[in-house]
Amino acid sequence: MADQNFVDYVKICCRSGKGGAGSSHFRRDRLTAQGGPDGGDGGRGGHIILRGNKQLWTLLHLKYRKHVIAKDGVQGSGSRKSGSEGSDVILDVPLGTVAKDAETGEVLFEINNEGERCILVRGGKGGLGNWHFKSDIRQSPQYAQPGLPGKERWMILELKILADVGLVGFPNAGKSTLLSVVSAAKPKIGAYAFTTLTPNLGIVSYWDNRSFVMADIPGIIEHAHEGKGLGIRFLRHIERNAVLLFVIPCDTDNIRKEYEILLNELQQYNAELLYKPRLLGISKSDLIDDELRELLIAELPEGVPYVFFSAVAQQGIDGLKDAIWGILSAEE
Repeated sequence: MADQNFVDYVKICCRSGKGGAGSSHFRRDRLTAQGGPDGGDGGRGGHIILRGNKQLWTLLHLKYRKHVIAKDGVQGSGSRKSGSEGSDVILDVPLGTVAKDAETGEVLFEINNEGERCILVRGGKGGLGNWHFKSDIRQSPQYAQPGLPGKERWMILELKILADVGLVGFPNAGKSTLLSVVSAAKPKIGAYAFTTLTPNLGIVSYWDNRSFVMADIPGIIEHAHEGKGLGIRFLRHIERNAVLLFVIPCDTDNIRKEYEILLNELQQYNAELLYKPRLLGISKSDLIDDELRELLIAELPEGVPYVFFSAVAQQGIDGLKDAIWGILSAEE
């Protein structure tokens, strides 16, 4: 994904349609000089609706659409004819889009399925025509209800990337290099922190025409859940990954400590992430010999499966794929 084309956050002003007014009408024709009330109801105002579209992977198409306005409902008419409803505005969004109220921060809903529709801003209700108010006491009501006004609200749409495997690690841990080796993705790679500024997706081929999707999430740093570094902007993408692959270089001073820091950042952001299957990938393993590898194994965190690999030297890549596929298969 090109940096300029990947948009996972937009803020838009949404205004739903006003409901049409009910009609205050009395039946009149060449045979009826003083008929009873027959004013129809007004049509409801148009909704603003989000619809899931699996063909989309970014919110780019909404980045410059700051105002979304639905049509008003039409006023009712005689013979109890209801007015037409205002046209809805349907916004297609990628699967994994979360809708929030910009003022309160309240999460309204999340779109997860193809074709799923959720009303973002509801249109105003149409008013009732005067025939609804006829009674034995009031046989000729002269009034009808006005339509309810539409609503205008600022909304935030956030995208959570859906991938089978999410790469978790500090900046410059080798995540982008790994993704570029195992898939056709071409993420930006550099020998400095925060080379990756947007998530990257790649399809990893496995045996017998099987495959899985891997996501390179921009590097996390200590206290990221408090807004440091790239903050929590990209932590939400991890929520929709089936497996978390922790990538830690073998030349790190303390692999166990770095793993615990990464795990703590995920816990502070969302404790439910701790229930996802985890795999520890020790990258840049071409820099060490067998003796040093055995010493590192003794210091690794207990209870977490691990794989040594080198993306540059393409060592241990098949073993890494096997380990990932084994976890994915067990989750099915």
